[in-house]
Amino acid sequence: MLRLTNIEKEKYDEFVSTHKKKSHFLQSLSWGELALSKKNLTPHYLGLIDDKDNVVASALLLEKKLPLNKTYFYCPRGFVIDYNKDELVKEMTKELVKFCKKNKGIFLKIDPDIVYKSYNYLDEENKLDHNPDKIFKTLKEAKFKHLGFTKNFETSQPRYTFRIDMNQSLEDIESHFSKTTKQRISKADKLDTVVEIGDANDVKAFFELMMLTEDRKGFVSYGEDYYEELYKIFNKNKNTKATLFLGKIVFEKTIKALEDRLKEVNDQISILPIDNLSKSAKNKLNELMKQKDNIKNDIDKYKNYEKEYGKELLLSAHMIVSYGDKAWVLYAGNHNKLSETYVNYKTYYEHIKYCKENGVKIYDQFGTIGDLREDNPVIGLHEFKKKFGGDYIEFLGEFDYVIDPLMYFAFTKLVPFYRKIVKKKSKKELENEVRDIK
Repeated sequence: MLRLTNIEKEKYDEFVSTHKKKSHFLQSLSWGELALSKKNLTPHYLGLIDDKDNVVASALLLEKKLPLNKTYFYCPRGFVIDYNKDELVKEMTKELVKFCKKNKGIFLKIDPDIVYKSYNYLDEENKLDHNPDKIFKTLKEAKFKHLGFTKNFETSQPRYTFRIDMNQSLEDIESHFSKTTKQRISKADKLDTVVEIGDANDVKAFFELMMLTEDRKGFVSYGEDYYEELYKIFNKNKNTKATLFLGKIVFEKTIKALEDRLKEVNDQISILPIDNLSKSAKNKLNELMKQKDNIKNDIDKYKNYEKEYGKELLLSAHMIVSYGDKAWVLYAGNHNKLSETYVNYKTYYEHIKYCKENGVKIYDQFGTIGDLREDNPVIGLHEFKKKFGGDYIEFLGEFDYVIDPLMYFAFTKLVPFYRKIVKKKSKKELENEVRDIK
C-alpha cells in the first residue's frame, strides 16, 4: 500500500536529484527554500512511500496563502514520477489532492516536464521515448483540467525551450551552431575578450546588467537581494549549484590583440613585390590595405573606449543553475554597449563547454516561444537561442486540478479581471496627473 507523507529533506532531494527521467531544479530542495525566502510560498517536500519505506514518487508543493483562509498549491514542472505508469500517476494525484483538501486548497497546478514535441536543429521532428498523448490522457483521467496549448509566456514556466543533448561530442555540438554564431564567437576570440566564473561578490554586477536588460524590455522582475539569495542557497545545498559566467572586455588585451594583428598584416604587405605586382597580387594588396585601415581604426576606437570606461567593462553576465546531470541558463543580463564585440555569444559558448566538461547531460536554455510570427516582440530571443543548435522542445502545458469550483472561478477569473480594471484606472489617473501638470 502506498502512502503520501512529508519526507526528510535530504532523503527527498536525493530522490529527486538522481531520478533518471524527471529530475528538475524546480523540484529541488533549493528551489523550495528560495520560494519560502523570497516568494512568500510555503514548500512541502512530499513523497509517495511503498511498504518497504522506499520513495516511488515525489512532489515539491508550493503553498500560496489566500484570503478567507484558503490556499492554492503549485507543483512546478510536475511530480517526479514515471509518467508511463498510469496507475501510479493516478494514485499520486489522489494522495496529493487529499493533502491539498486537508490544507484548504482550492486547486492544484502542475506543468509537467513532459515533452509534447521535439525538433532538431534541422527542424526535423525527433522521435520521443514516451507517448505524450497517452500521458495527456492519463492526466485527464486523473481529473486534471488542461489549460491549453499556449504559445508565448502566459504560463508559470515556459512551454517551449531549446535543449542541447550533451551526450554528443563538443565538436558535434559546435557543428550545429549557425554560421553567424560561429563567426561571432570567432570575432569575440580575435578581440581577446574574457569569460570568467564569478563568485558571490559578483552578484551585484550581474544584477546591474539584469537591470539594463530588463529596462530595455520594459519590466523589472526581481531585486538584487533575490539573486543574492538564489546564489547563496543553490551553492549551500549539496545537489544544486549556481554558477556566474562573466563576459568582459579588458581593453589592454583587446588593443594588444589588434596591434598583433596589425603587425601580421604589415608583415604580409612587406613581402609583396610592390614594383612588379600581378593582378592577383594587386587584389591581395588592396585587401590587406583595407584590413590595415580597419584595424588601425579599431585600435583608435578601443583606446577611446578605454578612456571612457576604464581598464575593463563587463558586457555579459549569465547565471547557470545545475541539478543532478542537467543545467539551465536561468538568467542572462547584457550591456547595451559594445555589442559589436559579441561577448554574449562567447559567454554562451563558454558555459556550454563548461557544462560538457562537468558531466552535464542536458543543457536547457530555459524558455522560448511557440508563436513564431515575425512581428512577435520576443522573436529575437527565439532566433538568438535557436542559433546554438539545440532541440526545439514543446511541453504538454499547465494542468489544474480544481478542488473548490466556486473559489477557483473567483481566483482565476474574477480577481484577474478586477486587477486589470484597477491597473487601467491607475494608468488613467497617472495620465491625468501628468496632463494637469502640463
